[in-house]
Amino acid sequence: MKVILISMPDVVPVVIHEAAVHMPNHGIACIGGNIDDDHEVYLIDLIRKRRSVRKYLTKTVKRIKPDLIGLSAMAWQYDTCIRIAQLLKELQPQVKIVIGGYHATLMHEEIAAAPESKWIDFMIRGEGEESCRRLVNALAGRDQLAAIPSLSYKQNGTFVHNERSENLDLSRLRLPIRDKRRLTWGYHMINSKIEILETSRGCTRACTFCSMKHMYGRTFRPYPLERVLADLDDIYYRCKVRWVFVSDDNFVLYPDRVMEICDAIIARNYRGLNFCVQADCITMAKNEKMVEKMAAAGFRSVFLGIESGSAKNLAVAGKGDIVDASRQAVENCHKFEMMVIGGLVFGFPDDDADSIRDTYDFFKRIGADAAYCQILTPYPKTGMREQLLSEDLITNKNDYKKYNGMWANVRTRHLDSEALQYQFWYQRQVVLGWWSPSAPMTKQGRLWTSIWRFIFKPFLKLRFRRIMRQHGWQGRYQMEVRRWEQMNTFQDLAGYEDHAVL
Repeated sequence: MKVILISMPDVVPVVIHEAAVHMPNHGIACIGGNIDDDHEVYLIDLIRKRRSVRKYLTKTVKRIKPDLIGLSAMAWQYDTCIRIAQLLKELQPQVKIVIGGYHATLMHEEIAAAPESKWIDFMIRGEGEESCRRLVNALAGRDQLAAIPSLSYKQNGTFVHNERSENLDLSRLRLPIRDKRRLTWGYHMINSKIEILETSRGCTRACTFCSMKHMYGRTFRPYPLERVLADLDDIYYRCKVRWVFVSDDNFVLYPDRVMEICDAIIARNYRGLNFCVQADCITMAKNEKMVEKMAAAGFRSVFLGIESGSAKNLAVAGKGDIVDASRQAVENCHKFEMMVIGGLVFGFPDDDADSIRDTYDFFKRIGADAAYCQILTPYPKTGMREQLLSEDLITNKNDYKKYNGMWANVRTRHLDSEALQYQFWYQRQVVLGWWSPSAPMTKQGRLWTSIWRFIFKPFLKLRFRRIMRQHGWQGRYQMEVRRWEQMNTFQDLAGYEDHAVL
């Protein structure tokens, strides 16, 4: 069997320009790495082919002639996913299409009943490594579709949904694909090559906006340390990459485990190896020794889920009162020269212009290095969505193309969606202003921070000064909105049906 696994080209540039960071899709790499060796497997990350999606797929599919194509998509990428499925069926009518990822997991019943199901042959819900492996074998005549947990397949034109499988034993999974089977390349963070490492799956926190529990339940499963180190060896020695993004949902959930991993990394003496990681504020605030050990092991950048400076908003999000913990977590990271990217969420039910400004002010006061700002998004099947629906605060219930954190799909008790969208943008410009690289950021990237400070920033200041004279804040804002609207519009897929609404 010939198999191609494809990730979508859609991006969300909530920190820096959409071309500045392109990471490989770890999900399809893991699934591909666990398909049996007697099948031919190829990976395509369309994030590297954003300007030529149709042209590239046409050439590649005609050359390989796959038997099965897998498509992975988040909710906001689903429209692109269906357009690509139509293209693939047009190029090779006999090819089988399987979709997976968060959206297929959460919305499989709705997808099965929707018109676009005609383009889909299979769906995999939840973790895909074992189900996809068995699906490929079934199409080769070595397994039965009805016996594969977590698989949805068609019987007489109607989808049948097999029961979900239990969570996988991570110790049995093989390494992800990072070799020549990955047909796209050039993954980078600014000017450095980057790869992805996974050391655990799941999180036991109770955040109401998170859809992770629908993938794994409210569980935490670590990979064995030996497997983590084998993965790092593959990245460091074979791929010769020196920047690693740790994709765990919450890497620091168990500090003793973090210390053990860091000690093993230090003992291995990887020279010049740098890590970026996601972490929660409470753990980073309460475990200074762990933070110190992380820095010694090469952790250079930490994403912290700060979310808000309002205890009331944090309670709505299920985060607890982490205001003081956010401040202490940033302080601990900076003490050991770790850069902090702080996640902020706006659009909670009681938000108004003043509270939005206050949250930006809070972020500025605690001194985080860069902001990852999103508008509260009512992702399907989450507790947050149910809460907002009960209060009639969701203004866009079904058009998932705008469920990427950049768009206001909700209103608050004080702001309609349009006003929320504008205040989200405007208060950031006024309070945070132009980004100035901190000392840790400058140390880690002297070249690109210098380019920003001495070339791009002066040029952009002149450009926006002229725009402000001609159009004012509202005119500048409308220009930004038009740019956002065009960002994930792929002209060579424009001829295919729009099925973003379920």
